[in-house]
Amino acid sequence: MNLKSFYTLVLLSLFLGNLVSAQEQSSPYKTSLKTDAPIVAGFVGLNVLGLSIIKNKDELTLAQLNALNKEDIFFIDRGTAGNFSDKADKDSYIPFYASFAAAPIMAFLNKNQRSHTGQVMVLFVETMAVTGAAFTLTAGLVDRSRPLVYNTSLPVEDRIDKDAQRSFFAGHTAATAAASFFVAKVFQDFNPDSRAKPYVWAAAAAVPATVGYLRLKAGKHFLSDNLLGYAIGAGAGILVPQLHKKNNKTNVSLTPAMGFNYQGLSIKYQFKH
Repeated sequence: MNLKSFYTLVLLSLFLGNLVSAQEQSSPYKTSLKTDAPIVAGFVGLNVLGLSIIKNKDELTLAQLNALNKEDIFFIDRGTAGNFSDKADKDSYIPFYASFAAAPIMAFLNKNQRSHTGQVMVLFVETMAVTGAAFTLTAGLVDRSRPLVYNTSLPVEDRIDKDAQRSFFAGHTAATAAASFFVAKVFQDFNPDSRAKPYVWAAAAAVPATVGYLRLKAGKHFLSDNLLGYAIGAGAGILVPQLHKKNNKTNVSLTPAMGFNYQGLSIKYQFKH
């Protein structure tokens, strides 16, 4: 999943967005350039690192390919080993890209969000950066062959390709869930009394589920890959806005963590007396 162009565009919101306190008077969220810019920069840095690791993954050797056995796969995933559909792969990009457009469109159309579009986009960038960092680092560090690798009717070069060795976890599903659940969460926070909330949440749940199904059918990911991707994306879509709420009482903070021999995410819980 190439997120380079996406991040290049949306990072502009850090400088064009409404981050001043005057714009926050009627907003449920609190953001600041001093706090949010380093957070986004840190997570985007982790994305770049993760993409670099993915780029340098190794192909399967023929010996490794021949040693693969469906019976070694986790039982809930075993039935989808060998799946492949080029059409399902292409179709999955329709709701995938549409989910990215939903946040700015909703921010523009909803009157309660419209004057805070910049602020909402900053939160959206953070949400996608967190999700992207979790995905790229995991996909880069974990070797798991996609279901299509078990399809013996496919050319060997496609089955051993390094891109086919990053099934865990489902990045498209995670990104779509993050974007969709973000839209629903922000809509609810700006419109707490709206009767449309159940329908917005239903759509938020359905869109990434559709992407997950298509990725499963395409042979890109196993069921467990999609379930984890869905959970991580949905969690980021809800958690990032919640952590920025003015009345947030979770005492939880999420930051990128990097050291000499490690890279990852840091979740902190602060106890208050």
